[in-house]
Formats: sequence, C-alpha cells, structure tokens
Amino acid sequence: MTPRTLLALGAAALAFAAGTVGSDVLVPGGAAPAAAAEDRSDVASSAQPLVRVTDRDLRRVDTVELDAESLVLRRGDATVADVSMRDARSTVTLLNRLFGTPSRTQTAAGDGGACFPSGTTYTWGGAVRVAALDTPSSVGNAVEIRVLRDSVRSRTGERVELTGPDGVQVGDDVADAIQAAPRSDKVSFGSGDSQAWQLLLESGWAPDDAPSAGDPRAEHDGTTAGSAPTGDQSADSSGDGADDDAQGTNGVSALTDDTEVTVIGSPMPVHARRSC
Repeated sequence: MTPRTLLALGAAALAFAAGTVGSDVLVPGGAAPAAAAEDRSDVASSAQPLVRVTDRDLRRVDTVELDAESLVLRRGDATVADVSMRDARSTVTLLNRLFGTPSRTQTAAGDGGACFPSGTTYTWGGAVRVAALDTPSSVGNAVEIRVLRDSVRSRTGERVELTGPDGVQVGDDVADAIQAAPRSDKVSFGSGDSQAWQLLLESGWAPDDAPSAGDPRAEHDGTTAGSAPTGDQSADSSGDGADDDAQGTNGVSALTDDTEVTVIGSPMPVHARRSC
C-alpha cells in the first residue's frame, strides 16, 4: 500500500485519536460538553443529559447506528434513543451506561489536528470514539464520532452491532456502493495499484449561512480534525465540478482500504477544499 493511500485512510482515525475537552458547564451555543467518564456522577448531577433512557431499555440495545447528525440506539427495528450530535452530554452518558468506562485522552489545543480545540476523547473497546468539543463547530455539532469496528461488547457482556446508515459496517465490501455513487459523493485517494475511497453514506450538517466572526472555525470547511482529508482534487477522478463549493458535502462517510470499510465517521465531508 502506498504512503499516499495510508495517509488517506489514517487521516480520520489517527488525527482523531486526540479529542476535545468536556466540563460541567454549558458551552457557547448551548451545547453541553461531555461529563466525566470515570464515574456515574454525571447521571446523578443537577445538570442532567437531555436524552434519558431506562436501564431496562438500555440493556435491550443490540445495535448502535451512526447517522449524519445523530447516534441511534436500537433494539431490532425499534428505536431506543436518537441522540443528536449537538448533545454531547447525552451521547457520552448513554455510551458510558451501555459500554462501561471508556479510555480517555486529554489534549492541548491543536494536538488533535488543525483547528482542534483542547479537550477529551472517549473510546469504548477500541470500537467507538467520541470527541466532545469544547466549542461547537461551525455546523453545530458538539461531538465528532468514529466507528472503528463492527461490534463491541456492552457492560453486561452482550455483543452490540455498530453500523452506519443502511447497515454498513466496518469490514464490509462496498464496491457496489462505490460504483453506484455519483462522483459528488465519493473521493478516490488511490494511486497505482492501491485504492482508497471516501464514500458519503448520508448527507447532513449544512454549514451556517453566516458564521460568527469570532468563531475560530468560521473559515473552516465544516469539519474538525479527524474528518476525512479535505479533497485532494488531483486524486479525485470526478472532474465534474461537483466540488466547487469549498464547504463540500458534509455528513456520515465511510473510509475504505480498496473497497473494504475501515472507518465510519461523522461529521466527515467530501470535496471540501477550504481549510481553517
């Protein structure tokens, strides 16, 4: 595999390995940062998460689906919880209760990549990684989420499936989806005999019409570190002008090694050319 392919595949996962910070106060924009992961005090505190699920319902969850703007907990076809990515407290609290205590990494500003604030990244079983943002991004998300495996065990020992939209999982071969997708929804990072793709699974996260002048991400492409590479057009075979918008098309995307899914993440834009 060429260095260029490795760079494309690793950008979302490796740059994202450092996350952002949470505290117990509301951040600008009204999004609550993530609560501490080592204990359950966040559940019992006066600052309760916005989404509440009983222990009984949570024990029945068998699938966690990452959509463009939310994390959906399901039991079969039934939705147990639909947690907005604007609600960091509920996201982290529910995953703590479902999967147990995560590993946690704190970083200084910029350690997670360009335009990344200081903070904390939470990782459960090496499979689900959440960065709770100190300052919500210009598109409004208070967390960034990456799915790195196809399943993970819950704190009760049950296997929970991890998917993107329409059941796409890490390890799936998505050759047909890549072939069928319009050029505006995919980017090729391959060179020579090596192939790597970013495939948009579901769009979302439209940028603000007028980001505030004081927002350090106001000139960013609608993502933060850990999003896919910002559209190396020389590696993209589209050539159809679909990427003229510097903001690109944001949402939940899959990264592949050849045609096998290696990471599913949101927010993660395609054809975004503006950097912070």
